[in-house]
Amino acid sequence: MAASGLSWKGFLIRWLAAAVLVFATFNPFGLSYFHWVSAFGEAEGSGDIPLKILIGLLLVAGFGIYFRATWLSLGPMGIALIVAVFAVFIWLLVDYRMLDVETPWVLAFLIQIVLSIVMAVGMSWSHVQRRLSGQVDVDDIEP
Repeated sequence: MAASGLSWKGFLIRWLAAAVLVFATFNPFGLSYFHWVSAFGEAEGSGDIPLKILIGLLLVAGFGIYFRATWLSLGPMGIALIVAVFAVFIWLLVDYRMLDVETPWVLAFLIQIVLSIVMAVGMSWSHVQRRLSGQVDVDDIEP
């Protein structure tokens, strides 16, 4: 029987999967699906169109799974609250000069980290809510 609930290991796996999805799609370091597809006119990027489409569809499916779970478990207010907490935390770090956002890749990296954390929290929230309140989330199956 599978263990019910959520452990730190379970959350870490969800976050790592979300981070791989986000950073594989685009990252400021130039090694991403976006950079691979945008090199379409170059000699090394002009081939493999079916492979590019297949990987693009897999990324869209991954984002669809994460976004749907996040939207259903947190809702718009929960998502806005988590984003606001991280935005104020980044603001605090910038205000105390612990973080330099003048460099464009730093800001892009932070946005991607926050996006992956929001997606991981969305995938994990039902477990956390069940542990805190004892209530179980159930999706409506009938229209």
